[in-house]
Amino acid sequence: MYELDMLMRGFQTLLTQPLALLLCVVGVIVGIVIGALPGLTATMGVAILLPFTFGLDPLSGLLMICGVFFGGVYGGSITAILLKIPGTPAAAATAMDGYELTKKGQAGIALGTATCSSFLGGTLSVFVLIFLAPLLASFALEFSASESFALAVFGLSIIASISGKSVTKGLIAGFLGLLIATVGLDPMGGFPRYTGGYTELFNVPFIPVMIGLFAAAEAFKSMEDPAVRNSLGTTLGRIIPPWATYRRMLPTVGRSSVLGIIIGIIPGAGADIAAFVAYNEAKRFSKTPDNYGKGELAGVAACESGANGCTGGALLTMLTLGIPGDAVTAVMLGALTLQGLQPGPLLFREHADLVFTLFAGMLVCYVLMLVLGLASLRVMGRILQMPKSVLTPVILALCIVGTYALNNSMFDVGIMLAAGIIGYFMQKWDFPASPVVLALIMGPMAEANFRRALSLSGGSYDFLYNRPITVCLLAVAIVTLLLPLVRRLWRKPGVPATDGGTDNAALASDPAGNGE
Repeated sequence: MYELDMLMRGFQTLLTQPLALLLCVVGVIVGIVIGALPGLTATMGVAILLPFTFGLDPLSGLLMICGVFFGGVYGGSITAILLKIPGTPAAAATAMDGYELTKKGQAGIALGTATCSSFLGGTLSVFVLIFLAPLLASFALEFSASESFALAVFGLSIIASISGKSVTKGLIAGFLGLLIATVGLDPMGGFPRYTGGYTELFNVPFIPVMIGLFAAAEAFKSMEDPAVRNSLGTTLGRIIPPWATYRRMLPTVGRSSVLGIIIGIIPGAGADIAAFVAYNEAKRFSKTPDNYGKGELAGVAACESGANGCTGGALLTMLTLGIPGDAVTAVMLGALTLQGLQPGPLLFREHADLVFTLFAGMLVCYVLMLVLGLASLRVMGRILQMPKSVLTPVILALCIVGTYALNNSMFDVGIMLAAGIIGYFMQKWDFPASPVVLALIMGPMAEANFRRALSLSGGSYDFLYNRPITVCLLAVAIVTLLLPLVRRLWRKPGVPATDGGTDNAALASDPAGNGE
């Protein structure tokens, strides 16, 4: 097969490029650190390192950026699991079950599951990028404004699945997020809405709100309840999940990775959307959906494999069509252009050796991410040994520094603290924070694409029912929204959910995974 032969030649070429391999390591390490710090996203990391690629050869520069990209998407899961501080928007989904596992004393297994799932999801996405690029690129071209609107509606319907104990409270939180999402510049007219005259509100302050709702709120709660931090344990315990446990999650990892790849190739989507969609589908297919949100390992695996599967999908449309799938690949598109390379079909014909060496380097980046990620978890796990009197100020300091670093703005810090206070009271009154974050991600996407599709159709709503992909996505959204309600209505009172799936209780009693 042509692709396989070119990939083997790519590995041979890569082995003769020690600088490229060294920069892979540097990129992955920088990416993991940036991803773990709240507010410093993979996009920011790639943008910061972009000027350093000017004097490098194309392969070395692009591989360093890929390392930052891959490591950044994964790194956000570390603080999300240990401290409920999503380092990246995608890690907000991981925090829902990851932090609950930490409170149960299973932080090591949760971190190991996230690392292995990130590796598998990302590696699979690179292989899809290598072998199915032309086919999936043509599928991406089918997505116009109406399909993107339907995808956003499907994303919003997931609110019903991540609402926790009360779907009503989850929907209220989701509507709160949609209201916040209307603040900023009108997507069609460009005039300011609900900004109160503050130019800082021209863009939806998504990341400050997310950091406040998750991290700052948790710190405020820790101040109130001295026992909160003591319940996290002092050691990570086992890190690599037992094979018997992880094997049961492989179908979820595979399905989530494919979903991440598909969402990644859709322009405008990203790892955050992929993580939430993968989480929802994992819960839908689970035999014990009620375990999700309470510390389900499969939920962590789904989020991380979906988010990292998105990386290859986003690179696919950028390399084959010159259309960036997300903000990170938009910056990478600029890097390619600066190196004198024009993304598109001719790139594979005129620079095939470079492209397939780049693909080989991407696979090396994911192997490095797996090794370096697992090796660093023991160091990261020492966070659990910090006393509450030290840990809480550290969390607040990270929140403030990470938020300020976004735009060098104290206004953003004020928004973060206000969101933290709101998040604190939401926790006290059992309102979930995840629907707010999801609505902030999906709301602007839904509004902008709906109005764009309406404009393109001349004011007619026929785009809602005359485009097959749009109809399918809207139908799935309706089913997703109604399914939790139907389950609650039909479930007999007093009958618990059937046991199955990932047995976290057994894992806690037998952390070595040896059985009895």
